[in-house]
Amino acid sequence: MSIKIENLTHVYMPKSPFEKLALDNVSLEIEDGDFVALIGHTGSGKSTIIQHMNGLLKPSKGKIIVDGIDITAKGVKLTDIRKKVGLVFQYAEYQLFEETIEKDIAFGPKNLGLSDGEISERVKRSMEMVGLEYEVYKNKSPFELSGGQKRRVAIAGVIAMEPKTLILDEPTAGLDPKGRDDILKQIQRLHKEYGMTIILVSHSMEDVAKIALKVMVMNHGKVVLKGTPKEVFKEVKTLEKIGLGVPQVTYLIQALRAKGFKVSDNAYTIEQARDEILKSLVENK
Repeated sequence: MSIKIENLTHVYMPKSPFEKLALDNVSLEIEDGDFVALIGHTGSGKSTIIQHMNGLLKPSKGKIIVDGIDITAKGVKLTDIRKKVGLVFQYAEYQLFEETIEKDIAFGPKNLGLSDGEISERVKRSMEMVGLEYEVYKNKSPFELSGGQKRRVAIAGVIAMEPKTLILDEPTAGLDPKGRDDILKQIQRLHKEYGMTIILVSHSMEDVAKIALKVMVMNHGKVVLKGTPKEVFKEVKTLEKIGLGVPQVTYLIQALRAKGFKVSDNAYTIEQARDEILKSLVENK
């Protein structure tokens, strides 16, 4: 299942004193099985574009084609599209409201009119997918959990709808380092073990470098860079010009190269930088 966006433009509050061009003639494609990170400074259009992908926002101009269906066409049931494209908002744990974790995760599947047996299976499956043991957590209140665990419950609630594509808007925002690492591991697991297409919106260059397979950079409502992390993070000057940066280890590698160390400029994760430094030390013995 692919998501194809063609010449998408979105204007907030058109023909008013507060008119704002949020997306400017954007075209892109997310292919089945992709793991794509969307990065950009605040106001670049990231949140606006993901809300078009499952029909929460309607374009001012352009098309959004999901699984071969133009969701901007008349008569398209957007509820069907939202079953295929799940969206987890930033600070998703604020949307938790039921007395138990099991009931909270079951809320979406119940609204699909599924049988009790199917709902129960979906709850169990989605909890397993985010690393929450069903028998241990099912009767707990979501409000007793840590921040990272609450966020996993919120993600499970979306996964229980069984989308083919999962969009996550800043899923690690506000979490401590352990909570952040746990969430990133679960997102990787959803992609690798369960074959979900992942679209990750993030401000963290380190997170993006660690887990994304492709990166799209947005600025003033346009996609200005796209490619693999290696290709995108080589464009240091371009990224800095639009108010972003690259992973800290990339700056470290650049500084080492300037000092004469023979290390590859393709290192953009801690693990890659470690390997390059060790290799250089061995060669210089």
